[in-house]
Amino acid sequence: MKFSEKWLREWVNPNMDTNALSEQLSMAGLEVDGIDPVAGDFTGVVIGEVISAEQHPDADKLQVTKVNVGEAEPLDIVCGAANCRVGLKVAVAKVGAILPGNFKIKKAKLRGQPSMGMLCAFEELGMSESSDGILELPQNVTIGQDIREYFDLEDKIIDVDLTANRSDCLGLKGIAREVGVLNSLDVQELVIEAVVPTIDDKIDIELVNSDACPRYLGRVIKNVNLDAQTPLWMVEKLRRSGIRSIDAIVDVTNYVLLELGHPMHAFDLASIKGGIKVRSAEQNEELLLLDGNTVKLDASTLVIADHEKSLAMAGIFGGEKSGVTTETKDILLESAFFSPLAIAGQARKYGLHTDASHRYERGVDHQLQHDAMERATALLLTVVGGAAGPVVEAVANEKLPKSKTVTLRQSRLNKVIGHVISQEQVTDILTRLGLTVSFDNEQWQADIPSYRFDISIEEDLIEEVARVYGYNNIPNVAPKAALKMTRHNEADLSTNKVRNTLVTLGYQEAITYSFVDPKVQSILHPSANPLVLPHPISIEMSVMRVSMLPGLLSSQVYNQNRQQARIRLFEHGLKFIKDESAENGVLQTPVISGAISGSTVGEHWDVATRSVDFFDLKGDVESLLALTADKSSFEIKAEQVEGLHPGQSAAIYRNNKKIGFLGALHPQIQTKLDINNQTFVFEIEMLGLETRKLPLAQDISKFPANRRDIAIVVKEEVNSGDILTMIENVGGNQLVELNLFDVYKGKGIDSGYKSLAIALTLQNVERTLEEKDINLVVDQVVASLAEKFNASLRD
Repeated sequence: MKFSEKWLREWVNPNMDTNALSEQLSMAGLEVDGIDPVAGDFTGVVIGEVISAEQHPDADKLQVTKVNVGEAEPLDIVCGAANCRVGLKVAVAKVGAILPGNFKIKKAKLRGQPSMGMLCAFEELGMSESSDGILELPQNVTIGQDIREYFDLEDKIIDVDLTANRSDCLGLKGIAREVGVLNSLDVQELVIEAVVPTIDDKIDIELVNSDACPRYLGRVIKNVNLDAQTPLWMVEKLRRSGIRSIDAIVDVTNYVLLELGHPMHAFDLASIKGGIKVRSAEQNEELLLLDGNTVKLDASTLVIADHEKSLAMAGIFGGEKSGVTTETKDILLESAFFSPLAIAGQARKYGLHTDASHRYERGVDHQLQHDAMERATALLLTVVGGAAGPVVEAVANEKLPKSKTVTLRQSRLNKVIGHVISQEQVTDILTRLGLTVSFDNEQWQADIPSYRFDISIEEDLIEEVARVYGYNNIPNVAPKAALKMTRHNEADLSTNKVRNTLVTLGYQEAITYSFVDPKVQSILHPSANPLVLPHPISIEMSVMRVSMLPGLLSSQVYNQNRQQARIRLFEHGLKFIKDESAENGVLQTPVISGAISGSTVGEHWDVATRSVDFFDLKGDVESLLALTADKSSFEIKAEQVEGLHPGQSAAIYRNNKKIGFLGALHPQIQTKLDINNQTFVFEIEMLGLETRKLPLAQDISKFPANRRDIAIVVKEEVNSGDILTMIENVGGNQLVELNLFDVYKGKGIDSGYKSLAIALTLQNVERTLEEKDINLVVDQVVASLAEKFNASLRD
């Protein structure tokens, strides 16, 4: 919004210069975008009167004039303006004057005729971008007076960029109120007195859509003089606010718009048939606007209409057929409150943006309509004359905005802004803002005025106090924090470590819903008794998952259907098992699960392509188990797991407690789930991985290590893990490394048997082991294996 600084100072005049005022407004949230002079930089221009004007003898479009500027002799000036005529009061740049752009006026001859100056237009004085002719001044001006003094051009135009919530400052009244609050000054409030009606003419008003327009005022003014000129002081204030003078009636409504922040409109009374109806437009109803364009309205647009047709887009744009023209004798003056929601977006829908719509869609004070009506009426009667009828009001009080009371706690205020402001100062700030305030029990109760649409909660009041108090006045204190060492068990294995390990192995983390499709879950876990949701999002998401597999495998199918040939997914989350002993009857267990399918590696020229198998998945699982540094506590046993292939499934144990499973998905289940490639899955309870074994420092043996290899023959069903476990137990402390390096079946081995080649590394920390010591350990191992597993040394 643009406004004249001197106009503002008529309302409130703080003791500070323009720059300081601009800085103050910006710091208070009313950002000043620019400060510009109201006219160009010029000197030597005075008021003169054209006392004669004759045709130039050698130029059709020029006149030779004599201009009285209050000196002994009139000035001979050649002028080409079409509106130059005898008796006209004009702005005269005398010889020696300097106009904007450092243009100096000198004695000259134009087509042989002497010219001792120049008659100026607004454009040449830097007071407008264009003009139709030379400047025409009122007849009561003083000849010889300096133009800068006459127009009071020692003024600045301040351009404030308001945020959408500060519609109360879209008028001089609101800006002045802010400046008054910021400087603890009283504002010279405008005294608005009701205009006494002198005629009885009035018009009926009906609020058909009272939700969009709960209040509408209308007043008939008859016998107006459209030939009347708008007072120069009003034209100048409009100009300095970026509004061009049009005619006296439009100028007055624009002036009230700038002064009070309330849009108004005037209709040609003769164009109104019957009365006024404020209603929603009919679908595709056409309206010819004042700019000459015809728009097709939709049913969401509010219109001002009579009993036959629409007259204007309510709060946005007037219609041409009801607009005031030079033939107008009587007018209907409108002042209304439109709901912001009814106007918001409507102007943009039709490619429009007006000063009225800009204000109405942000919110106009619903108690300002009478003041605006009386102010505009008084100005119109002064400027264009006429006789005013009574004000007719149609109102739906129950649809008007309700007054609000907001509580502000002193403790909350101090905490949010980080500074203590005295109770008296806060009360004064809120009171000057127009709020009715009471203080009791360490809190303020503030009744919010009708023009502050933006205040509704406690934080809004805190913002008001802080900005008026001044952000620069709040001490800049760096926050302090006391460091407190947290307790951390070094043996705890973090979930992120487990997740990062899988990412390193090439897995992608998936995040799926905790509620899954009961059909998919029953295929994977037919014996499960899942928790059924009482109000599911959909039937496909109506039960809680009993494992992570339903979600993971659904994600795999999604990727498979998008031509992903190699899929490695994992997810960390909770599974939900019914358990009457648990809180709320549900045991929530954190688990980590994974699924792989497709090739082991991406396509590569130097690597043979093969599909993943059970041992690829087992290797990944063992990488997770290795994070605990306690490999001996884990055991992977061949075991039938629900939903997995009976010959390729295993259970994971830690210290003889089952913590998970792994294996190949059952082929029948793959078919039912539309999975193309063989898929391998695992799931481990996080409680089984959360504790790791801490390393114990010990001396490195100075004595050599000795390796002995043995090859034993056992039945195929004997688990090699059980054999290695027994060897570790028999070998004792001298056995420092054990490795199964070959498994053989075939020629030389009886059917149903297998050969296991095992390397034993022996070492003592105190002495060098002799041959007899080594043989003793090896013999004990062989004997124990023969006794428990019926193992024999291979020939």
